[in-house]
Amino acid sequence: MYSTAQHPRTGRVRPEIESSWSRSRLNGLNEDRAPALTQGSVAGDGILVRAARPVLDRGQAELDDARCALVLADREAHIIDVRCGDGAFGKALDAFGIAPGVRFGEEQVGTNAVGTPLETRKGLLVRGTDHFMTAFRGFACYGHPIIHPITRRTEGVVNIGALCGEEHPLFASLARRIVRDIEDRLQLNATRAQHRLLAAFQTAARSPRRPVMVVGQGIVLATPAALALLEPADHAAVQACVEGMCSRAADHRLTLVSGRTVRLRCVPVDGADGALIDIVADRPGGRDEGGTGIAAGWPLLVVGEPGSGRTTEALRVAGADAYVLDATDSVWQGEQVWARNMAALLDSAGDPVVIENIQLLSEQVTALAVKCVRTSRRRTVLTSAPGEHLDGVHAPLAALCNARRDLVPLRRRRHDIPRLAQGMLAEEAGSSRARLTADSLRVLAAQPWPGNLAELRRVVRYVAGRRSAGDIVPSDLPASHRGVPAPSSPLRQAEREVIVAAIEAAGGNRLQAARALGVSRSTLYNRMRALRIH
Repeated sequence: MYSTAQHPRTGRVRPEIESSWSRSRLNGLNEDRAPALTQGSVAGDGILVRAARPVLDRGQAELDDARCALVLADREAHIIDVRCGDGAFGKALDAFGIAPGVRFGEEQVGTNAVGTPLETRKGLLVRGTDHFMTAFRGFACYGHPIIHPITRRTEGVVNIGALCGEEHPLFASLARRIVRDIEDRLQLNATRAQHRLLAAFQTAARSPRRPVMVVGQGIVLATPAALALLEPADHAAVQACVEGMCSRAADHRLTLVSGRTVRLRCVPVDGADGALIDIVADRPGGRDEGGTGIAAGWPLLVVGEPGSGRTTEALRVAGADAYVLDATDSVWQGEQVWARNMAALLDSAGDPVVIENIQLLSEQVTALAVKCVRTSRRRTVLTSAPGEHLDGVHAPLAALCNARRDLVPLRRRRHDIPRLAQGMLAEEAGSSRARLTADSLRVLAAQPWPGNLAELRRVVRYVAGRRSAGDIVPSDLPASHRGVPAPSSPLRQAEREVIVAAIEAAGGNRLQAARALGVSRSTLYNRMRALRIH
């Protein structure tokens, strides 16, 4: 027999309800306000839906015409399925927004029998005044989490609810039995690939001190030693490394949220869509082979796509007191005025000079810049977009530089995105309690990021403005960055980058890009559509 919020003898609020109310307040919820429910897409198929559908059919038949509802939600508290035999009660549920696609996490509606069991991984009755929000206090619901028997990951929750006073004392037993049947079907439906991944993990994890993980479709396993090294954001970065690997073993260097640098040795598991990952930590004080140190040569050329951090890198090397001269200003100043200012600045002594966007300089101004930089008494850093111009009109200026730093586009270092996003959120949100969930970080890591770091900063600023506390889930991200592109092969990724580079080199002229690639314009358009190049 289950109980209400208060203990029957002491009259005190149950600890699990009290803790949930505290979390609800920290999420910035007001119990007297109407719940802000939004309806998203519904997962039409998946391991949970396939396993649960026949079990829910049987459960619905047992409940028959009872004034109650049987609800299935996924691990993010999105309602997937609602079963209700009584038409009037079903309409009442619709009026309250209890429908497929709606999210009932604690951060949306506070204490409830969907979000709270997912938070605690325990079955829970939420009856009447147990609900945080007043709007739901007319209901009595029991929710029980679904734990995958192989991965031990929470897959979802089963909820049985009715109006207060009409609930049946066997609701809890029925919910637990439905969950047990779903878990049995999850184990039976577990793919051979998962079993291979599990076997590989069990073999590698015989030594408890070995930091090792297995990452595959629907399964992530880690030893205690690996968990001790990794923060939640690091897990998303590790998965990004695995998703980008080929069919052969590969090494990746990763800077963790803690600041520590590790090397990931990723080995594909035969017959499974996943990899075994050994985590090798650098020794304290060891050399960071993947560091950003630059040879002490001047002048320095920093090359990178727009938004990739060219200015940040140039100022990091030149120092905060460096004088910045941007070739973009020549558009409104006029080339002669801009060139005269550049010559006067480089001819004098003083702090280093950063000349931005040299790709915009004309051939005449480039020749003058070469002469001024060669004879300058100041240390000079040049920044440029990549492209054939560095081998053409601006080649003399590039050849003058004794060191060059090529910035890797964000799409080619997806494993860094979780750490970067977490750091940007801390900067934007300040002392707020908002945090990016692992699923949100995986979604961010999967984006193409044509605007690189600047685009990532805009997205993080957007979510920081929307949520000041609680978990930032994928639905909180901008609609343009919410979807997860289908994983592609390394060959398709390489093809995509070649086409993008050709279009950029042609200044956006697709006919010229097609000629450079040796294909027809229609072929180029077809490949752009297939590769989702906009």
